[in-house]
Amino acid sequence: MDRFVTGGSIGNRGGQVLIGPPAFLRETPESPIIPAMDALSDALRVLRLTGAVFLDAEFTAPWCVVSQAGHSASPVLSGEANIVFFHVLTEGRCKARLVSGGETLEFGAGDLVMLPRDDTHLLGSDLHLAPTLADNLVQPAADGELMRIEHGGGGEKTRFFCGFLRYDQRLCGPMLETLPRLLRVPLGGGPAAAWLTSLLQAGARETAAPRPGGETVLAKLSELLFVEALRRYIELLPEQQTGWLAGLRDRFVGRALALLHERPERDWTVEELAASVGLSRSSLAQRFTDFIGQPPMQYLTRWRLTIAAQRLISEKASLARIAEDSGYDSEAAFNRAFKRALGTTPAAWRRAGVAQR
Repeated sequence: MDRFVTGGSIGNRGGQVLIGPPAFLRETPESPIIPAMDALSDALRVLRLTGAVFLDAEFTAPWCVVSQAGHSASPVLSGEANIVFFHVLTEGRCKARLVSGGETLEFGAGDLVMLPRDDTHLLGSDLHLAPTLADNLVQPAADGELMRIEHGGGGEKTRFFCGFLRYDQRLCGPMLETLPRLLRVPLGGGPAAAWLTSLLQAGARETAAPRPGGETVLAKLSELLFVEALRRYIELLPEQQTGWLAGLRDRFVGRALALLHERPERDWTVEELAASVGLSRSSLAQRFTDFIGQPPMQYLTRWRLTIAAQRLISEKASLARIAEDSGYDSEAAFNRAFKRALGTTPAAWRRAGVAQR
């Protein structure tokens, strides 16, 4: 089954990696989540994520803005659905809260503000102020520059870059659905934060003045920010947390996920998987379901179909070949399973994906 898992990455345009990870992303400090991180990497490889950095914002206290879902002032985002929106603070501090309510979070330089569902939210030095609509403050991009916002009362300065990842809910649901609607991810200080800031600046230049290969560079930048945010988030999860990301940290469920992602073509049984991770069949089935929300073999079926969805767009392999590699004896059975999982037929999925390229 050497063709089962294909190459590529987030925003794949031929699988070429233009930005290599720095040392701090290659290091593997002692942590129970590290053996399972290959499952995270594997999932990210086949999910259809693209993105960019598009806005350079500078505020001075006092200030308060409301950022609406959809971001109509941005030509790269207007009307988009299924967006992970983020701000990366490079200077100063601010507060954030969803307009719909909930906890107010405080952010400082080196923090990433992530909104996995692009909810309308407030940002400011004082959230009790009457908010200004952020879209009304956006200045058109000058040559070689990003769109900009400059706003506030002249006091303490806060600066951040804004970016996004565009995703397909049908593929990314298990990864994103357990994330809070608003979260703070501390990217840290020192070399790591400096490196990410320099990447943001490079991404800003690419967005403002596109060059050949720029789309891939921007996708890689968004990918690195997203991956680092997920890594930090997983490390900070409370022990009682469940969900796909929390499962990566569990020594048994994380190992089971890694094995299923490493060899999805194998004719796994729960008994074999349990023996491989050092649990009884019933214990693994219960633990896996508690974390992931479905039994191991049901998860494996969905993962195989996710891989098939990526292959339908990135390869010219026949439907029959992809169906066989996905573990189905016939195209008809594959079509039915694919439509149940993703809401459309394999052929329609392929046509839509190719048309979006």
